[in-house]
Amino acid sequence: MKRDDDFIRELLFEIEASDDPYLIADLVLSPSAEDLKRHMHAKWLSDAGLLLEENDGVFRITNQGHDYLAAIRDDGIWKKTKAAASSAGGVGLSVMRDIAVAYVKQELSARLGLQI
Repeated sequence: MKRDDDFIRELLFEIEASDDPYLIADLVLSPSAEDLKRHMHAKWLSDAGLLLEENDGVFRITNQGHDYLAAIRDDGIWKKTKAAASSAGGVGLSVMRDIAVAYVKQELSARLGLQI
């Protein structure tokens, strides 16, 4: 299964918007393709430190996850981040975060007239 960065972004938005602080992405016997995708992406987010697996299949967003989400919230920043990652032939989540943060800093510097 390939990692889907758009799905990761949607999953983070879903967790943030929920009144429940936990994402349930457990594996059941013979999971559907969508359930398996959800579980694997939650596991990968946990591997990257963006989610924390509190219990088997029960995840919560970490402070790092909130920071990444803040960096990729803007659709324009997200499109630039994906384009930059694609032009490099694909990158890991930590580099995706670094690219997004660089674009956020660039935009803030332009808006505020400050060197960040």
